[in-house]
Amino acid sequence: MDFVTAKEAAQKPKDGQAIRFEPPADMPVKPFVKWAGGKSQILSSIRSKYPDGIGTKITKYAEPFVGGGAVLFDMLGRFKASEVYISDINRELIQTYIAIRDNIDEMIYALRNIERQYLVSSDDIRKEIYYSSRDRFNVLKFAKSNAVELSALFIFLNKTCFNGLYRVNAHGAFNVPQGSYKNPTICDERNLQAVSEKLQGVIIVSGDYRESKTFIDSKTLAYFDPPYRPLSPTAKFTSYAADNFGDKEQTELAAFINEMSERNAWIIASNSDPKNIDAEDDFFDRLYSRYTIARISASRAINANGSSRGKINELLIASY
Repeated sequence: MDFVTAKEAAQKPKDGQAIRFEPPADMPVKPFVKWAGGKSQILSSIRSKYPDGIGTKITKYAEPFVGGGAVLFDMLGRFKASEVYISDINRELIQTYIAIRDNIDEMIYALRNIERQYLVSSDDIRKEIYYSSRDRFNVLKFAKSNAVELSALFIFLNKTCFNGLYRVNAHGAFNVPQGSYKNPTICDERNLQAVSEKLQGVIIVSGDYRESKTFIDSKTLAYFDPPYRPLSPTAKFTSYAADNFGDKEQTELAAFINEMSERNAWIIASNSDPKNIDAEDDFFDRLYSRYTIARISASRAINANGSSRGKINELLIASY
């Protein structure tokens, strides 16, 4: 597997890739893509941090690193917010959210056609379909056009590529190889329709988390799930955007969270726990010393070696 340079990496952690978990059965609207570092497996712990007063004194919700949206869709399925804001730096991901919200019939039509062709094909033809679709996706990605076609290909590639990764090379082209799934669900029509319904009225932004500053106020619950701090030098993984998120950026994010907390916003944040590797590493304990920090168990892999996978701690940080 090739890796891009540190300069090109905006990592979700390697420990977020290898083990996938289905969303809880009581979650009626589910993420429409698999995503590295997804929160489905720890959703019960995040739910335990939801503050009282959602829908009354808390009427707005913001998720500035939305990713696959497990927490977003749990919130949208359980609570009624008057205003919802989501963003991510992955432009193609955000374009897919918008296409599902605004053009669901065209999206389903395109995905049905792809699924119908792919599932009846031999392994050799599937391989041809996958790599020609990947090439087409990269053409559209750089052309910045044909939003529905690009978004349908985004979902198709996510469902059929290796481990559901989104990785780009040094030139920004999606380069994940084909996975070995026998019967992937490419067009989950019922869930896509439900997702589209829930996204109506949601503010969807392609951009940096700081752009949420004008939205977040004292009536807002905001969930921050940034690129995790790597647990080890081998835990870096190739990026889904062309920015680095190192300790400097983690510190800047903490300062932003402090600023939003001083507005009396309700904040929840997730990150890796460096104490899994070094008991003396109190980077986040110092950074978020004013907040409540819970260590919760998650199944992750801390490096590329499968034998290193297992239960580790992650951090769940709350401002209240």
